[in-house]
Amino acid sequence: MVLYPLKFKPIYQERVWGGNKLSTVLKRVKKSRKPVGESWELSPLSDSLSVVAGGFLKGNNIEELIEIYMGDLVGEKVYETFGVEFPLLVKLIDSAEQLSVQVHPDDKTALDRHKAYGKTEMWYVIDASEDSRIYVGFNKDLSVEEYWDRVRNGNFPDVMNVEKVKKGDVFFLPAGRVHAIGKNLLIAEIQQPSDITYRIYDWGRETQRETAREMHYDLAADIIDYKCRMPYGTQYDAAENSATELVTCKYFTTNLLSFSEKTDRDYAALDSFVVYMCMEGQAKIVCDDEAAETVSAGETVLIPAIFNSVSIVPEQSVKLLEVYVP
Repeated sequence: MVLYPLKFKPIYQERVWGGNKLSTVLKRVKKSRKPVGESWELSPLSDSLSVVAGGFLKGNNIEELIEIYMGDLVGEKVYETFGVEFPLLVKLIDSAEQLSVQVHPDDKTALDRHKAYGKTEMWYVIDASEDSRIYVGFNKDLSVEEYWDRVRNGNFPDVMNVEKVKKGDVFFLPAGRVHAIGKNLLIAEIQQPSDITYRIYDWGRETQRETAREMHYDLAADIIDYKCRMPYGTQYDAAENSATELVTCKYFTTNLLSFSEKTDRDYAALDSFVVYMCMEGQAKIVCDDEAAETVSAGETVLIPAIFNSVSIVPEQSVKLLEVYVP
């Protein structure tokens, strides 16, 4: 049987800093009594493999799909490079409180230390409050000696660059860039398939028995990019009924699609799957004039690489993040 646009069951992750925007903004049904901070929309991690939500492939996980459909699902070059492992982890992050200040290793360090991928990622702000902030990079060049001094004295955030954020803001976070998500934010995150995080500050939670988590000062010290590289936010001009490039790196390309009328996307030469994350509105997604699926705000759908064209038919208007391997 032929492939079709695939939706997966969200994998909810409980976090001490979790918020309620998944419920209030995206109308997700909350089933956990504990705070839910993340919804993994598409995950290849072995302990949290995404499972198809509907259609004749319902119940199959992403690894099983790639084993069967190989390049037809993910693209020939992607399959040659990654095998049965899907090359991205796609999340929604919902914060009521500030997340820890953290940094992620690059591919070489992650392979040497953990036999894993590094972690380069990007954020798209879906919803923010007046007091929402993001901490990304430094407000001055830092030395390793000052890093250790501030770790010991608990004033590390003083040298971090702080950004007041609003809906639609974008941040690219290469491995080695220190960062933290502030409170009252709903964020779409696209990243390498890795869950390796080095925490270096946790806003006092690290000293409380109920909330204390492991810190990784030594592991972080030799991978941090200590240079100030402002501006850190991604600047872009999005026009109605157009596609706007947000981020391109060797791991993924992310474009913002903003449409109020039917449009066609040509993927014949792409040789990659495409992921649509719906940020606003609703649209019907029609692949090669045959297989169709509807996507609404907060939903994610995987378009198999075998499809050469996709028609996006919005209901009034829609904003989608379009993600693929370049």
